[in-house]
Amino acid sequence: MEPEADELIPTRWTLISRLKDWDDQESWKDFFDTYWKLIYGVARKSGLSPQEAQDVVQETVVSVCKKINDFKADPAGGSFKSWLLYLTRWRIIDQVRKRPKEAVENLDSSGSSPYQGTATTCLEERIPDPAGNALDTIWDNEWERNLISMALEKVERRTNARHYQVFLLHVIKQCAPEQVARVTGVQPDQVYLIKHRLLPLFQAAIRELEGKMI
Repeated sequence: MEPEADELIPTRWTLISRLKDWDDQESWKDFFDTYWKLIYGVARKSGLSPQEAQDVVQETVVSVCKKINDFKADPAGGSFKSWLLYLTRWRIIDQVRKRPKEAVENLDSSGSSPYQGTATTCLEERIPDPAGNALDTIWDNEWERNLISMALEKVERRTNARHYQVFLLHVIKQCAPEQVARVTGVQPDQVYLIKHRLLPLFQAAIRELEGKMI
């Protein structure tokens, strides 16, 4: 099965160049569709509520809009991935700063936050440092998860619902072929056949995304 010629997301540096035109609504939509789940996932993993994470997504996109002209759309100029992480981190910090003092104190005393600190701890210190620790790890993990999710969407569009379920259960969730066969109502040998047909498409989608996400 040959991969489709259509692109999953726009060419990496071409998209960033187009974002410099604020009136290019299609490119901004492409950008939002590509990165919003990543930003949202990182915000949630950083201890923010769903609403706070949604605000981080919106405010990060606004920050990109305001600062995109300062970013050089050239691989030699640095990683857009790192630049976007930097903007996202500060929007997360902004959300923590907006919380009432009592809410921050309760969060610290309850121990429910994934990052330890006291009410007097500098807010920036309670958000993982993208220079090399927790937030960097969260960002990379969410980046990978987003990559897989987008590749699976590509596979889902190219096959029927049952075959996609077989592939998801066997290849992604690592369920045994016999278990997958019982759940999906196919024969065990069909599980292997479906994997053989869809795995190259999934792998091609991953490679394409890795070459296009920055």
